[in-house]
Amino acid sequence: MNDITGDSRIITSNQQGLHEKLDEVVLKHLQHDFKKPYQAHTLSAFKEIEKWVEQQGKPIIFDSCCGVGESTFHIAKSHPEAIVLGMDKSADRLSKHPVDGESVINDLDNYRLLQVNLNDFWRLAVEANWMLSHHYLLYPNPWPKSKHLQRRWHGSAVFPSIIKLGGKLDLRSNWFTYVEEFQRALQLANVESKTEIYTAENAITPFERKYWASGQQSLRLTCDL
Repeated sequence: MNDITGDSRIITSNQQGLHEKLDEVVLKHLQHDFKKPYQAHTLSAFKEIEKWVEQQGKPIIFDSCCGVGESTFHIAKSHPEAIVLGMDKSADRLSKHPVDGESVINDLDNYRLLQVNLNDFWRLAVEANWMLSHHYLLYPNPWPKSKHLQRRWHGSAVFPSIIKLGGKLDLRSNWFTYVEEFQRALQLANVESKTEIYTAENAITPFERKYWASGQQSLRLTCDL
């Protein structure tokens, strides 16, 4: 991690510190149900995968915003006792799985990749009374512009669903403000969490690899929901 071989730019923002309206927005969402209608493609995908989940009868792990699904494979490999759902809104990104250089594929049958809207899928999972064992949110889009607070997961109306899904949450970002805001949002929901600089011998997502190669650090938040 000490050799600078990448060229990933550091995230810049017109926002200094935590967003001034963070508490107001988070508390509003914690106090009101999110009732936006479900998109048809996500509803269909949920109903289809629900059958598989029920057939497996194993602990459920979410790898949300999984991109090409490289992390999903590694998580599934390290949790053979569970099933892992890797989810992303982009069919184009998902189509690039397995990624170049990964021998990945036919030796694991405990994960699936889904093209879904997470605003809907998380709520559907809550309605179905799913309880996760782990939930990975690895390098979600940071939406660093101040005006985009409510596009960040902790500032969105679906944030309470993340909490209701339970499990051990693992959030990572190279924009430390994102993680610090997420920690504050959890605090407002009476959830304790801890943060730390995250390092590992091997990166498990393309973003993680790119950021580390560029000399950037990852801040990790973990908690029990």
